[in-house]
Amino acid sequence: MINSSTYNYFNSQETPFYYYDMELLENSLISIKKEAAQYNYHVHYAIKANANPRILSLIQSYGFGADCVSGNEIKRSIENGFSTDKIVYAGVGKSDREIELALDSDIFCFNCESIPEIEVIEEIAKSKNKVANIALRINPNVNANTHHYITTGIAENKFGINPWEFEEILSILRKSKNLNLIGLHFHIGSQIVDLSVFKSLCIRINEIQDWFLDHQIIVDHINVGGGFGINYHQPDEEPIPDFKNYFALFKEFLNLKANQEVHFELGRSIVGQCGSLISRVLYVKKGINTKFAILDAGMTDLLRPALYQAFHKIENLSSNESPENYDVVGPICESSDCFGKAVSLPETKRNDLIAIRSAGAYGEVMASEYNLRKVATSFFSNDIK
Repeated sequence: MINSSTYNYFNSQETPFYYYDMELLENSLISIKKEAAQYNYHVHYAIKANANPRILSLIQSYGFGADCVSGNEIKRSIENGFSTDKIVYAGVGKSDREIELALDSDIFCFNCESIPEIEVIEEIAKSKNKVANIALRINPNVNANTHHYITTGIAENKFGINPWEFEEILSILRKSKNLNLIGLHFHIGSQIVDLSVFKSLCIRINEIQDWFLDHQIIVDHINVGGGFGINYHQPDEEPIPDFKNYFALFKEFLNLKANQEVHFELGRSIVGQCGSLISRVLYVKKGINTKFAILDAGMTDLLRPALYQAFHKIENLSSNESPENYDVVGPICESSDCFGKAVSLPETKRNDLIAIRSAGAYGEVMASEYNLRKVATSFFSNDIK
């Protein structure tokens, strides 16, 4: 992961901090752009994965759009160079103020998640004498086979419009002069590593498209969402996800109508592997049946293990001794502040540097000041001489 100069740089910095491998990020962007271009696919980066301005600036430089789920994400994306005509705005609870911001910014599209939301956007657009482009976020009832907290496309989830609401929505749209239906939007979950799940999504989209065709409606845009996962267990073996087969699958199984364009909303798969959380061992404490490696980083710096029981590979950058098992924990006053149990690490001692890998997505962006802790700073590989 790092050479001696990088290690020395790490050792000279106050921990914890986020470290971003910008060369890896750039190589990932090159791969995505190349593979998506074969099919003229449009890629929007999901800002919620990582909103660091340096990260955003590099991503937008490759011509990608932005997928936003709040008004402040719209602002951040515009501030960092994303073109407003490539910004899509999703989210199950858009406030009036956020809708107004999006309309005033002339974004590409609202991904609408309910009948009440559609009615509110119509009302606000009418008050501004504007026409809002919308896509219907449809709940396809496809199980993503992932953690239940990050599954979004089955009938019991709060997200999306259900098929039994289609007739009512079409009735509303026929009467509306301030809404323009341009697309159908789908997103079934996150950290999906089984590509057959996306095949199931394509089949379901084809069925839903047929329903709309039967009602004389063909939209210009099909947005298949995101959710493509990364290899948390072996990040060095698969630093860049298999975008070639990912995009090819949609080409094979998605039945498009004439002139339809396909959009993706990728987040974790773009930035996940480029980031690590670098921490330092405060204490090694002997328990009854285990040893605890107590770090200066905690769940305030990387929430995923506490929130999802998520796995992240943990490495001791300072030791080459024989391995021992440790429960790697943080300093927060919560028993859930644990990065991993029975983690095999070289013999670990106070002040050793620890890297928690694959933290580029949902690390920094979910940081908090709980326990009045300072939010960790960020360092970038291209700043290290």
